[in-house]
Amino acid sequence: MRILFVCLGNICRSPTAEGVFRQKVLDAGLQQHVEIDSAGTGPWHIGKAPDVRACRAALERGYDLSRLRARQVALDDFRRFDLILAMDESNLGDLRQLDAGKGSAEIDLYLRRYGLHMDEVPDPYYGDGIGFELVLDLLEQASLTLLDEIRRRL
Repeated sequence: MRILFVCLGNICRSPTAEGVFRQKVLDAGLQQHVEIDSAGTGPWHIGKAPDVRACRAALERGYDLSRLRARQVALDDFRRFDLILAMDESNLGDLRQLDAGKGSAEIDLYLRRYGLHMDEVPDPYYGDGIGFELVLDLLEQASLTLLDEIRRRL
């Protein structure tokens, strides 16, 4: 199963989602069955490491984002991945417009897909450190349900 997490710049939410889910998959012993990546719909941060605040908050919970680098969503991603999960409605709309129904990937809004109390992962970029903690809380919850879906599909 191949999963791509997507946000705007690929330096806060989507690399955090990738790091959290990668660790959950590893802990579950399913790393041989799941490919995980992240990307942004915008080009501003290509090649850059995740935001230092995201890295710090993630590391405090045991998730290492230090090796991740931002990239932009590519047209091939819609054929390469089975599931593309957007962090918010704006990025979901951008993904659907980019794909225009040509790819085979299922595209969805991450939190809404799994019935969490919020539909979108809020962008913590312009806020303080508390925003990064909230993002981690939401992504940890969603990753457990996503992991259950993966187990059912294998």
